[in-house]
Amino acid sequence: MTGGADPILPTPFRIGETSAAALAAVGLAVSDLWELRTGRRQEVAVDARQATASLRSGHYMKMEGQPVSTERNAVMGVYPARNGRWSYLHCNFPNHRAAALGVLGVPEDREAVRQAVAKWDAFELEEAIIAAKGAGGMVRTMDEWAKHPQAAAIATLPLMEIVKIGDSPREKLPDGDRPLSGVRVLDLTRVLAGPTCARTLAEHGADVLKITAKHLPNLGYQEYDTGHGKLSAHLDLRQSSDVKTLHELVRDADVFSQGYRPGTLGNRGFSPEALAQLRPGIVFVSLCAFSHVGPWASRRGFDTVVQTVSGITHRQGELFPGATPGPQFYPVSAIDYLTGYLMAFGAMVALGRRAREGGSWLVRISLAQTGRWLVGRGQVPEARLKDVPKEFTPEELARWSTTSETPVGRLHHLAPVLGLSETAPRWARPTVPLGHHEPVWPPRAA
Repeated sequence: MTGGADPILPTPFRIGETSAAALAAVGLAVSDLWELRTGRRQEVAVDARQATASLRSGHYMKMEGQPVSTERNAVMGVYPARNGRWSYLHCNFPNHRAAALGVLGVPEDREAVRQAVAKWDAFELEEAIIAAKGAGGMVRTMDEWAKHPQAAAIATLPLMEIVKIGDSPREKLPDGDRPLSGVRVLDLTRVLAGPTCARTLAEHGADVLKITAKHLPNLGYQEYDTGHGKLSAHLDLRQSSDVKTLHELVRDADVFSQGYRPGTLGNRGFSPEALAQLRPGIVFVSLCAFSHVGPWASRRGFDTVVQTVSGITHRQGELFPGATPGPQFYPVSAIDYLTGYLMAFGAMVALGRRAREGGSWLVRISLAQTGRWLVGRGQVPEARLKDVPKEFTPEELARWSTTSETPVGRLHHLAPVLGLSETAPRWARPTVPLGHHEPVWPPRAA
């Protein structure tokens, strides 16, 4: 492990060392699968600075030489509420934006939103937005979060769970010359964490088929960022014919990755137990915001929401205030990308167990568990937080980047981080627009 220690970017939290650790775990899982194939292990190398840059890889994309816009919705953000408290509104998706504006009773105008939020109690606004099926939260301190029932519920959980959920014969890895050659992954995730998991599996040889639907909102720049190595098809699970198609895809899949709230896909017949019956030997990777336990198990959430409610934005704002005083977010999407790397690690561990002992496996993780892990790794002493650079050098970014020819133009982007002694990670397919392919598997190697 190279690249130095934290602070790498302006935050007291150890995002550099933690991202390097998560990617090193991915590398060890890759090496384990390679040993199953060949009897040989690989040397794994991780640069902590490059790993940290990967936590905002979308920030560095250029399409045909022009930066890809990563702007968020204008009314999304943290606002002062009554009594010196703060509220965060997550408004990137139209339905969440409509929920927040409906509760506040104002048009889509930042000043109008600011004035409306100022009249609310922050806790009451949080509850009202959640009741309206929106996303957001009250800014809490770390001490307040530690006493919260949801924090108590996840405190007894491991970082992730890898659980055997069914019996099936042992399955050796498909033939091929890469660690995950021939492994088929269905990616039913959105935004960043889940798509990063599937992108990571693709860079080690997996055939990844992303499934989304035309009616679901998306953030285009994030699809460019997380689409490397994937096929992409549309299926509408409101249609029985498309449900049947997905069932057929599952029968030939090895990994099924989903990022919906607990029970959402299960209500459509795609629970872990149902898929273990349909395809014995499946590895079901499940992601949600606040875990499957506790009073917030079904609550909508994103990286920034978890930061808000768990005290991270409060602490970040104390040490690194922005242009105006108040809570601040990490300078990177640490929770999202770290969760994606950990999901990929868990999926590969489960594939290894399937090869050695058989069975269907459930890999379960949440953004809140990742956030807890990151915070639990401690903070950089304040004396070392002075004059921390906000950006990497142009020379570093050039060294870490590559270019892909995509159906919509030449995309300049960060390359995979891991160094492996025998199978350098790479994406065999360029990122493509959503729904670019038919919902069929490519043939496996003969």
